[in-house]
Amino acid sequence: MSKDLVVILTALNLEYQAVRRKLSDPRLHRHRGGTLFEVGTVQGTSCRVALGLTNKGNHSAAVIAERAIQEFSPVAVVFVGVAGALWDTARLGDVVMATHVYAYHGATSEDDGAKARPRVWETAHGISQLGSHLARLDDWADDTSGQGSAPQVRFGAIAAGEVVQNSRISAEARWIRQHYNDALAIEMEGAGVAQAGHLNGAPVAIIRGISDRADGTKNSAKDRDWQPRAAANAAAFATRLAVELVAEQGQTAKPLTVPVHTDRTRTADRREEHVSNTAHQSTVGIMAGSVRDSSVYLDAGSKASGPADLVAELDALHAHLERHRAEGTLDEDTYREALTELGLARRAARERTPGSSKKATMALKRLRGLTADLPELVARLAPLVVAAGDLS
Repeated sequence: MSKDLVVILTALNLEYQAVRRKLSDPRLHRHRGGTLFEVGTVQGTSCRVALGLTNKGNHSAAVIAERAIQEFSPVAVVFVGVAGALWDTARLGDVVMATHVYAYHGATSEDDGAKARPRVWETAHGISQLGSHLARLDDWADDTSGQGSAPQVRFGAIAAGEVVQNSRISAEARWIRQHYNDALAIEMEGAGVAQAGHLNGAPVAIIRGISDRADGTKNSAKDRDWQPRAAANAAAFATRLAVELVAEQGQTAKPLTVPVHTDRTRTADRREEHVSNTAHQSTVGIMAGSVRDSSVYLDAGSKASGPADLVAELDALHAHLERHRAEGTLDEDTYREALTELGLARRAARERTPGSSKKATMALKRLRGLTADLPELVARLAPLVVAAGDLS
C-alpha cells in the first residue's frame, strides 16, 4: 500500500479542475490501459493525490476506480463531485459525505409496480469518524466571502443510479423518495466506486457538493452558478480528508506506548513485569498485576517471512474457504471468485519477479473484499496482505 497517496476521482471536468487546483506540481501518469491520471501533492502538505476522470455513470466509475486501486494501492479512494439534493435538509453549496451508498436501480417489476432490491455499501467506520471530526473542526472550507454563509458538511445516505434525475414529480422521482427516503443526495457514480473498493479491499469515501435540488432546474442559470461553487466546496473537504488519512497512516505505523501508573506501596513486593503485545488489525488488551514500560505494536508483519512461507499460508487458506462454503456462509459464486483470486496470489508469490509483490497484494485485497462479511477470513487475510507487500 502507498501510505502517502490517496486516489481522488471525478466524473466531470469541472469537478476535476476543482481538485487539480488544490495540487502542486501534478505529473501525468498513464495506466497501461490508456487511462490518464495526474499525480500531485496537496498544497502545503506531503499528501500525494492521484487524480482521475471517470466520466458519467456507475459502470465507467467502477472500471476506472479498479484501475486506480490496482495501479496505486492507495490509502483510500475518494470520489468528489456535485449532486442533486433530494430534500431541503442540504442547502445549495453544502457538502454531503456518504455514510452509505445505494445502487437504487436494483428492482423487480411486477404487476403491482416496481419493488426495490437495492445494494448498499457502508463507508468504512474510520473514514466516517474522521470526516465527522473534520466537520466539527469547521476549518476546511475555502474563503467564502461574498458567497453567503459558509458551507456545512452533512452525513447520510447517497443514492446512485444510471439516469440524470431532474424532477421531483416524475414517477421515478416519487419512487426514489418512497423507497430511499433517507438519502440526502442523488448522483450517478458512487455505487460503482463503492463496489470497486469493496472488491479490492480499498476504503472509499463519497463526497458531493449540492449544486441543485433535482427539481427541473438543472442547466439553468442558477445551476451554472452553483455547480462550480459546489464542486469547489467538495474538493476542499475531500483534499483535507485525504491529508488527514495519510497523516493517520504515519501515526499507526508507530508503536503505541501505554503508561500505567501504579501504587508503588502496593506493588513493591510484586515481581516487575513487561508485557509486549503484537496485533494484526485487531483489538489488543493487556491484563496483568503490574505493567510497566509496555508497548503495543500496530501493523506488524505476518508469520510468513518469505515467498515459501506465504505460499504455504495461502495453501492453508484454501481449506478455510472450502469449510465456509460447506457451512453455507460462503455462496458458490463468491467461493469461485475467491478461489480465482487465491490462485492469482499463489502464482504471484511463487514468481519472485519485480511485479509479483503488487500482483499478490492486489489479489489478496480483492479476496478480502469478497469475504468482508466473514471476520475469521478477514483476520486470516490481514497478515497475508502485509506479507505479500514485503515480497522481493
